[in-house]
Formats: sequence, C-alpha cells, structure tokens
Amino acid sequence: MQLYWQQRRKGQRLILITDDGEQQEEVGGVRETKRGFDAFAKTFGYDPGRAEKGITTLDEAKTFVESFRPWELFVSDEDLKVAAQVRPEAT
Repeated sequence: MQLYWQQRRKGQRLILITDDGEQQEEVGGVRETKRGFDAFAKTFGYDPGRAEKGITTLDEAKTFVESFRPWELFVSDEDLKVAAQVRPEAT
C-alpha cells in the first residue's frame, strides 16, 4: 500500500495505491484559494463536515484531511501512514 500527497497545480491530493498497484484512489485534497486553503476528505454519501474552507495554512488543511483517515474507506490497514515526502504532479 502507498499513501502519499501529490502536488497539483493549485494544491495537493491525497492518493492511495493498493498493493497490486491496480487501484488508485484520490481520498482527499487541499487547494489554495484567495481566502486560504480548502480541504476535503472523501466519503461515501453526504457528509459536509468532511470539507472546510478558509483554512489558514497548507499544513493545517492537510492535517484536517488526514484526521478523517479517508483511506479506511478502501483498506483496513491500521498501520498505514502518509508518506513524509510530497510527490510531484503526475505527467
């Protein structure tokens, strides 16, 4: 399993890749806006509490997303940790 933040043009996305590499899911994201950072953690169904606008810093926004552990919608690996390094945008 791989869980990492990937750089995007206006922010970052939290990506989960399964062990076989066949399934890649975007489980959260952060984007920069004029008022700060908007963050969301993926969910099945409607849960407005998993998104927030106007967060002051990128790190705070990423912490907000990670606090929901959205990868657990797809895997039950309790030891899975987010990689420390942000990966560059995919080409």
